[in-house]
Amino acid sequence: MNIYPKSFMETNHKSWVFLALSAVLLMISMGAGMCLGANPMSVSLFLETLMQKHGKDSFYQILFAVRLPRVLGGLFAGSGLAVSGTILQSVLHNPLASPNIIGVNAGAGFCVLLASALLPPSMYLLSVSAFTGALAASMVVLLSGAGGQMSRLYLVLAGVVINTIFSAGMNTILILYPDAYVGAGNFLIGGLSSVTIKTLACPAVLILLGLFLALACSGGLNLLSLGTDCARSLGMNVLQKRCLYVAVAAILAGSAVSFAGLIGFVGLLVPHGVKLIIGSDNRFVIPASALTGGMFVILCDLLSRTLFLPYELPVGLLMSFLGSPFFLFLIWKGKRKEGLYDGV
Repeated sequence: MNIYPKSFMETNHKSWVFLALSAVLLMISMGAGMCLGANPMSVSLFLETLMQKHGKDSFYQILFAVRLPRVLGGLFAGSGLAVSGTILQSVLHNPLASPNIIGVNAGAGFCVLLASALLPPSMYLLSVSAFTGALAASMVVLLSGAGGQMSRLYLVLAGVVINTIFSAGMNTILILYPDAYVGAGNFLIGGLSSVTIKTLACPAVLILLGLFLALACSGGLNLLSLGTDCARSLGMNVLQKRCLYVAVAAILAGSAVSFAGLIGFVGLLVPHGVKLIIGSDNRFVIPASALTGGMFVILCDLLSRTLFLPYELPVGLLMSFLGSPFFLFLIWKGKRKEGLYDGV
């Protein structure tokens, strides 16, 4: 039995073209992110500054101490969250699933704040605690719908409840331990202004590992997207695979949250946009979501720091403005499409 969509061979060429175009646009967006800002650089000045080995001028400091970490942070955060959303939508068989909506981001954020309040600082503390919280939240949502006893809509509602609980926990920690996390306001909204190469190093390695695992799991995700009964009939251990895929999604989302804060809706917007163009084959959707997600966050961060100069908006705030109407649109579309939320 062919586990890929009937149109796979027909859309294969389009998918490769889209991947190549996404890679080119990602490189352009990274260049724009490093050249543009409160002190814009021309292309020639950018290349000249880039080639310096020990520059001490202001443009060198701006490029390597501020803009490069932000661009790389946007790349890894966008890729991780977008692919995490892609995995969760396939595992939960639900188009509304994304890390911020079902509580994955909030679980990671809660554990980050808890660890910051109770444990001594460590290079790996934020990444490990964020992964633990993201995995715990994901597993609770997954077990809520185990055995197909919960419809898709109620599965998302369970995630919303979990998100609320963890958010209340974060606010409680910040009240009891005001100094639990430096820049907690920016963390709760989501932003890249405090990202440095040092804070990015460990999460970046974990996100690269998660992306590799996600690509390796793409065939199984395609099989799982056919439905639980069909996957079981083809020999898949559904519960085992779901737990594995959710763990990969937790690595990606938790690592992104550990340095970028609670950025929302990337895991909802990007996978839907990619699937609309190239279809639902995860062998192409996962790499395309990684490229497009990185580009999307980099461009949103660029807009958030240039639209209202000399003021700067956290990128998570802009994401909320973009993502909330899209989430409402998906709910409205689901209500019009009979049976969308019936069954898992």
